[in-house]
Amino acid sequence: MSMTIKINGESREVNADDDTPLLWVIRDELNLTGTKFGCGVASCGACTVHINGQPQRSCVTPISAVGDSEVTTIDVIDTPQAKAVQAAWQELDVVQCGYCQSGQIMSAIGLLSSNAKPNDEEIDSYMAGNACRCATYQRIRAAIHRASDLLEA
Repeated sequence: MSMTIKINGESREVNADDDTPLLWVIRDELNLTGTKFGCGVASCGACTVHINGQPQRSCVTPISAVGDSEVTTIDVIDTPQAKAVQAAWQELDVVQCGYCQSGQIMSAIGLLSSNAKPNDEEIDSYMAGNACRCATYQRIRAAIHRASDLLEA
């Protein structure tokens, strides 16, 4: 079935069944590979994208549910929060294997977009759905605090 979705600031024509997960449309139809497959059941967060500015798990979001919403992937996100998170991630050398990082970053951007100065408990609660195989959770938390500081500057 042919449909148009708004992704990364563009309207794109895609051919997919209504129940095809958004993740596979992003990766297989549109060849945007920044969004990762992790578990397929919305438990790990590797597939996180923003839909109308809110973090969502694309592996369980059927393409038919997207409708006229704006989808943003890690490939192009360029908000002040995104710049601060990406700078903090690099400064604090958060990444180990890196597989989960696109989802971690998209979730961190969502957190800082709704709460510019989160405390440890708020960070842990918000980020709880994002799994990191390398267990860099302390560095992730520190980078979110650093990104928050960068946004204040």
